[in-house]
Amino acid sequence: MTQILETLYSQLTGHAPESVEALPGAGSNRSYYRLKGSPTLIGVCGTSREENEAFIYLSHHFQAQHLPVPAVHAVSDDGLCYLQDDLGTDSLFQLIAHGRETGEFDEVERNLLKKVIRLLPRVQFEGAKGLNFGKCYPAVEFDHRSILWDLNYFKYCFLKATGVEFREDLLEDDFDALCQTLMGSMEAQPVFMYRDFQSRNIMVKNGEPFLIDFQGGRKGPIYYDVASFLWQAKANYPDSLRQELIDEYLDALRPYKSIEKTEFLSRLRHVVLFRTLQVLGAYGFRGYFEKKTHFIESIPFAIENLRQLLQEGFPEYPYLCEVLQRMTELKQFAIVRNRRNLTVTVMSFSYRKGIPTDESGNGGGYVFDCRAVHNPGRYEQYKSLTGRDAPVIEFLEKDGEITEFLRHTDALVDAHVQRFLERGFSHLMICFGCTGGQHRSVYSAQHTAEHLYEKFKINVHLIHREQQIDQLLKAK
Repeated sequence: MTQILETLYSQLTGHAPESVEALPGAGSNRSYYRLKGSPTLIGVCGTSREENEAFIYLSHHFQAQHLPVPAVHAVSDDGLCYLQDDLGTDSLFQLIAHGRETGEFDEVERNLLKKVIRLLPRVQFEGAKGLNFGKCYPAVEFDHRSILWDLNYFKYCFLKATGVEFREDLLEDDFDALCQTLMGSMEAQPVFMYRDFQSRNIMVKNGEPFLIDFQGGRKGPIYYDVASFLWQAKANYPDSLRQELIDEYLDALRPYKSIEKTEFLSRLRHVVLFRTLQVLGAYGFRGYFEKKTHFIESIPFAIENLRQLLQEGFPEYPYLCEVLQRMTELKQFAIVRNRRNLTVTVMSFSYRKGIPTDESGNGGGYVFDCRAVHNPGRYEQYKSLTGRDAPVIEFLEKDGEITEFLRHTDALVDAHVQRFLERGFSHLMICFGCTGGQHRSVYSAQHTAEHLYEKFKINVHLIHREQQIDQLLKAK
């Protein structure tokens, strides 16, 4: 594949690329490469000629409509490889990382999200002008057949894999009812439905959004892309931000179509339900069957979205809702829901000043004694430092005793936290004590707090009592 891309690059520019760098894969079977040089371009190799042809056609069409998409510069004879503009390395998903991880989106992140959502009506309506929908792949439009295909994709690739029992006939009845509702949301005039309009498929270059991975687009309702964007599983948008972005979308939609917010939301929620099921089907196939870690990790977030949707209920689909409710309550999906409920307090302390009290009232947890570990406080050069300072860290890690000590404490604590997450408990306390509460205990508490936060994405309340340091790491 790289030879084909290098040949295309040479034919286009008259010289070979300086280097060819493989890029991380995404959800599809396409492979991506960065061909560095003058110019630097992205090489794409796929397994489906028809899918490539759809992307290339749409790219040319959208450029003619002055929409921000990468231009395609060269295509291989067999149609399986092509070269397109390099839009850099900044995806919207990466640029809103702080908000995704904390649930608190700052002004810069919010403004960028508003800019993207206001672009969507242009894509939907101007993108549809003069578009030959017959070029779309694998489906020309969002129709009865494609809807049922996605619903059954969910049923066979996800629902059955969870082990939840259900009656196929009753489930299919509600699938038919949902299909009829969705078909009623189609527009009278043709509208382009991006289908996977989400933050991973938006690149940001010089502060402006650009669209990628739109090859699965087709004729469809305006609601679908709003649902895809605002209910993206790992985006972690709070409902207040979703409402704010819906207002921005409706304002940008007015030159093309005027619709009251109440009516819009009434129709949108059915599409959100469908999109969530479609996403779970994809996660099931890519995660459970193709063993792709990214998709397995995303499943609990989509389950959480589904759980919130079901709180309002869908009386139109009673049996479907019953099955989904039972599915969301499965033990394997409880962990993400419980992350925000569980807080682990990690504290360092001096035995001279007494063992800390558990203020939660649980009276449990661990107290680990670090005093058997080689003490840097015995050496003059470390006496004014703490276990957070680089020289002390280097001393302890080079000595190695504390590494072995923490290997055992990590195993105990990890098992405890895992069990608490499964059972929905709210608090655990872990204390590390040493003689002065300055070196070994501080290093151990710092290590454990960071380890738990990175591994479990839970709330961690880190306290270095004798240093009067108090820090809260919020659940991701």
